[in-house]
Amino acid sequence: MMDWATLALGMLTAVLFAMALRRGDGSHRRGVVMAWAAARRTAVLLLLAFAIVGYVNVLAPQQLVQAWIGPNSGLRGLVLAEVIGMILPGGPYAVFPLIATLYAAGAGIGPAITMITSWTMLGLISVSFELSFMGWRFTLVRWGIGLVFPVLVGAVAQVVF
Repeated sequence: MMDWATLALGMLTAVLFAMALRRGDGSHRRGVVMAWAAARRTAVLLLLAFAIVGYVNVLAPQQLVQAWIGPNSGLRGLVLAEVIGMILPGGPYAVFPLIATLYAAGAGIGPAITMITSWTMLGLISVSFELSFMGWRFTLVRWGIGLVFPVLVGAVAQVVF
């Protein structure tokens, strides 16, 4: 079953391939080679991410997910979702399927949005880079403000939706 995102990506790929082919300089072949190289680099990571999603789906009972980060988990669920978002490793191809699995297992919309917002704003992996480039003061100010924002966004989502 093809969804709109897959269809749009397929159409964009076809258009870009046609544009590269039209150049007549072998760009279409180089594009395929570069795409294959990127696929090889990320294949293991994607397989591991999807395996994690599968195991979370099997091992995280719906009652447990609903109790801890469900729609009625309140502030505790939002804070826990913020912590989960902060420690999630990897890029969107790993994080979004995992959060989608938790959402399908009964996580509330507020905690799910809190996890995504927290992962985006407060990912612990980025701290070492931020500290080395921006310094302690900048990092502390951003984190001081940033710690409030994911919970606030999740609470608003929970109330509105």
